[in-house]
Amino acid sequence: MSDQDVDLERRRFLTISTSVVGGVGMAAASVAGIMYWTKSERALALGAPTVVSISRLKPGEQMVTLWRSQPIWLLKRTPEMLKELVRLNSHVKDSMSDESELQPSYAKNQYRSIREEIFIVIGICTHLGCSPRHKKAKELGADWGGGYLCACHGSKFDYAGRVFNGAPAPSNLKVPKHHFHPDNPNMVIIGVDPKDEGAKS
Repeated sequence: MSDQDVDLERRRFLTISTSVVGGVGMAAASVAGIMYWTKSERALALGAPTVVSISRLKPGEQMVTLWRSQPIWLLKRTPEMLKELVRLNSHVKDSMSDESELQPSYAKNQYRSIREEIFIVIGICTHLGCSPRHKKAKELGADWGGGYLCACHGSKFDYAGRVFNGAPAPSNLKVPKHHFHPDNPNMVIIGVDPKDEGAKS
């Protein structure tokens, strides 16, 4: 075999090897690009607003939905529940929602809501991130007017998500951005402020 034949064989081998390695690299880059794009789409979807109908929600009832993988509670409060909130002002840590980062400005009141009867909150305890349980009036004793109990360490919250004095949770439950659809008061859009451009949806 001549030197020329050896050089040709070697050249073919190097050409094929380079092509194979390049092809594998291109495939890996393409898969990575597709995965990155998919993650971006998923991230956008997770951050998108959630639209919920409360048309079937009766006074005293609560429903649960998800927004950004977090449980969102929607409670239709009765007149009795609203009166109980006024009575509890001196029993909770932050009765008038002075900690502004825990709710939008339009929910900075003792009811922590836009409409007094409709309460919307993220159902995650501000202590260690557990999810409190709904406990109806008198379920935790004769003086219990109803609200939420985090069984992990005993933090209690009223029907405005305000934490009771002496509880280990440092602050009230968080109220998400939300607004009622301008053409349908029974449609709630969670994740968008009324003033945001996206609120036109």
